[in-house]
Amino acid sequence: MKFRVERDALADAVAWTAKSLPSRPSVPVLAGVMLRVTDGVLQVSGFDYEVSSQVSVDVQGDSDGAALVSGRLLAEITKALPAKPVDIAAVGPHLELVCGSARFTLPTMPVEDYPSLPDMPASAGTVDAAAFAAAVSQVAIAAGRDETLPMMTGVRLELTGTTLAMLATDRYRLAMREIEWSPEDPEININALVPAKTLNDTAKTLGPLGGQVTLALAQGGAGEGMIGFAGGTRRTTSRLLDGANYPPVRSLFPATHNAQARVSVSALQEVTRRVALVAERTTPILLSFSEDGLVVEAGGTEEARASEAMDATFTGEALTIGFNPQYLLDGLNQLNAPTAVLSFVDAFKPAVLSPASEDGEIITGYRYLIMPIRVTR
Repeated sequence: MKFRVERDALADAVAWTAKSLPSRPSVPVLAGVMLRVTDGVLQVSGFDYEVSSQVSVDVQGDSDGAALVSGRLLAEITKALPAKPVDIAAVGPHLELVCGSARFTLPTMPVEDYPSLPDMPASAGTVDAAAFAAAVSQVAIAAGRDETLPMMTGVRLELTGTTLAMLATDRYRLAMREIEWSPEDPEININALVPAKTLNDTAKTLGPLGGQVTLALAQGGAGEGMIGFAGGTRRTTSRLLDGANYPPVRSLFPATHNAQARVSVSALQEVTRRVALVAERTTPILLSFSEDGLVVEAGGTEEARASEAMDATFTGEALTIGFNPQYLLDGLNQLNAPTAVLSFVDAFKPAVLSPASEDGEIITGYRYLIMPIRVTR
């Protein structure tokens, strides 16, 4: 194997592939990236039996072949190379990499020991890359991080006709986003539970490329239990989590509300950050709504305390409700709108954050539900 490639294209391809490699692989070859040149195209791929990544790069190929090298080491080297073309050749049990006057010799691992990458499942449809990336970031923030509850670490995709819905919850908050997509089958009605970290990393990569992202999802038969995403020259597959017993979380969104507040997103973010400085790790901040506006408070009688008043438009009976400040900020950060609408049933039931325009009109498509923390005053 021998080829020449542009430094930036190589560094991007290796960095993306290496990002999904395991830090503690069960077998050493899984820490490697596979470089395979065929007919002037370099394929850089990685696989850990759960997630596979593959990207294609055009190169000047002198001779076809394949080599398996440490992914993280190659990623660090390619990122540090000068901005010149890179010559790579497999020489015996080593890979030689030359860029300008810099020369690296890396040990290779046996190519034949590397597992075959899974095939992409059949295409289920396409979605706009930028809209997909934005929707994933809005929802993945609410996914759990506790690996002892694997079901909660996923994002549930609900593909129903031309609507693609994403839901995630860690039991303390719940995010839901609905976007339009173009299914292969207009009657499609399937669900999939995708690991949130994999989905988020994939969306961040494919979003900036623009164009369309292909969602590949097997409906029985070969490739079942797996989902694939492809955009530009990149493709990734991931095993699905078992979502058979995923709770009916949509029912958590209240059908009606008894009180509602409209407040500036940026102002509430600033006030929450300031007031939360005195809140202990497990202490909520209190939001007191009334016709006069909103007062945000934190701290107890014995410790440091803080309070700040701000403008808010409120309808309904005055109420005081406690939230985890970080969960509140996470929701506000994802609204992508100037105004936040907070809808309440009462101080002990979940509240719903929705984005709204400057004139207070709710923008449909995204909702963030947050559980209150009971407080005794």
